[in-house]
Amino acid sequence: MTSADSDTPASTTDSAASAGSEALTGSVPSAVIGSPETSAASAIPAWRSPSAWCVLFLVFIAAVSLDLWSKEWAFRTVAPQPVVLIYEQVSGNPGYSLPWHPGVSAIAPDLLDFHLVLNHGAVFGIGQGRGPIFIAFTVLAVCTALWVFGKHTSSRSHLSHIGLALVLAGGIGNMYDRIAVGAVRDFLHLFPHRELPWGLHWPGGSNEWFPWVFNIADSELIAGMFILMLAIHLNERRQAKLAALAVPPTTPG
Repeated sequence: MTSADSDTPASTTDSAASAGSEALTGSVPSAVIGSPETSAASAIPAWRSPSAWCVLFLVFIAAVSLDLWSKEWAFRTVAPQPVVLIYEQVSGNPGYSLPWHPGVSAIAPDLLDFHLVLNHGAVFGIGQGRGPIFIAFTVLAVCTALWVFGKHTSSRSHLSHIGLALVLAGGIGNMYDRIAVGAVRDFLHLFPHRELPWGLHWPGGSNEWFPWVFNIADSELIAGMFILMLAIHLNERRQAKLAALAVPPTTPG
């Protein structure tokens, strides 16, 4: 996710690798994540379940395909001429400029624009030119997600499997860009031309409601984290209900 103020990134929240690593390396409940319907049959670990692997794999493939296709489509059609990115020119060059283009209104009035931006850095432009670090964080996040899948979910924790697949897809989609293109391709800009009231502005100087440009991979990462939190919440509610039912009724003395 990159700043919309210019064609070169000034700020970003897309660092999928960092976000995935931080969220997935946190504490994981010892109980199976996100399986409110857990029963004795569902105690089979996910890594031993073909159906669990199918859910994880199919959602992952669909999400990665959507992300990569959308990036190719945007950089081919949003600007007046298709934008061809050469790795040797883009990689390690935060000053690389895309051809000027006015952008395309996708949802009016001023709800969503398509605007091409390249992201070389992390949040608020920190870490420009440190692609290898972001790639390493992504690899760590992927390994952690697979570990959570195998050790902390059961064959019926489908909600968690969908969330993990989306997190994996978001991280891999942006890692692909860093390896193959040299920077992450962003093109979605929410609420363009809408300004903050009372002269307020974000760090970096922008006064737009949402000054960042992002991509499908960013959306998948955020959606995946939300689904995982929802799965954990549902599981905790179920565990609390089971604990309440397990308490024997008290009899008057």
